[in-house]
Amino acid sequence: MTLKTLLGFKKTASPAAEAAPGALARLGNALTRTGLGDWLGGLRAGTVAVDADLLELLEERLLSADVGVEVTEKIMGHLGTRLGRRELRDAGALADAVREELLAILRPCEQPLVIAPDARPFILLMVGINGAGKTTTIGKLAQQLRREGRQVMLAAGDTFRAAAVEQLQAWAERNQMPVIVPQSAGADPAAVIHDAVEAARARRVDVLIADTSGRLHTQANLMEELKKIKRVISRADPAAPQEVMLVLDAGTGQNALMQAQQFHQAVGLTGITLTKLDGTAKGGIIFALAEKVGVPIRYIGVGEGADDLRVFNANEFVEALLEKPGGENISG
Repeated sequence: MTLKTLLGFKKTASPAAEAAPGALARLGNALTRTGLGDWLGGLRAGTVAVDADLLELLEERLLSADVGVEVTEKIMGHLGTRLGRRELRDAGALADAVREELLAILRPCEQPLVIAPDARPFILLMVGINGAGKTTTIGKLAQQLRREGRQVMLAAGDTFRAAAVEQLQAWAERNQMPVIVPQSAGADPAAVIHDAVEAARARRVDVLIADTSGRLHTQANLMEELKKIKRVISRADPAAPQEVMLVLDAGTGQNALMQAQQFHQAVGLTGITLTKLDGTAKGGIIFALAEKVGVPIRYIGVGEGADDLRVFNANEFVEALLEKPGGENISG
């Protein structure tokens, strides 16, 4: 199945769906940087025997795609077993087996964000380091939720970066939604978000999205501050925050895995958004995140537009990863 065919399978007429072909095509173009689809496609077209030497070359390709050592070893172990059982008769069977292995890793994490109808407001706490695209992701997500007819409020809890407050205010103005901002530079972010929770409850908004200051996962004092924010929200509403979403830059490779592990340990992540997959990222880090952290992957970012924040779909991702340059998919 080609990516072009894949893009036509949805029949919804929403703005996001109408933008899907361009967004997913960009994803496919970006993921060709791994060379994995091109390499496997070349094998399918030739007469190369599937043996231990070929599997070693595949292992190198997976590692170069940022899949990570442990996940690569798991995949190669499974493929080695299948080779011993004579299940990998030719390159086509190998390509299909690789696809199956990749899908098996990603499918458990394919869990779209669901806004609980009985939570008003549904509080979404966004976390991540500076530069990952956190504030931009908030703006895109807020726009999508508003299109669905939901009342959305934003909270500018990144009080240490003035540009972050201004950026969030710009998104709020563009989408005609309220935003709670700090009264002064360097204000206590927990206090700002507490005020936002109270305002959201009073106005009966559907969703409150709270930004937080970008912080390095290695700085214990800053992570403690993030824990404080979560405690303040929980005191106002014991069921909140309903979502703690980490925004990761896919271009940071294996460092993104370390970030996810540290943030998960600190605040208990419930979702991940992987951004900048249209840039220099190889994309393989998503498999390490799925295998080692196991937190649902809610969205992937494949461009600058609001509709380029895509609900994560494991099959679409693997199809794009295994597509050869020029649009020919090498599996199935």
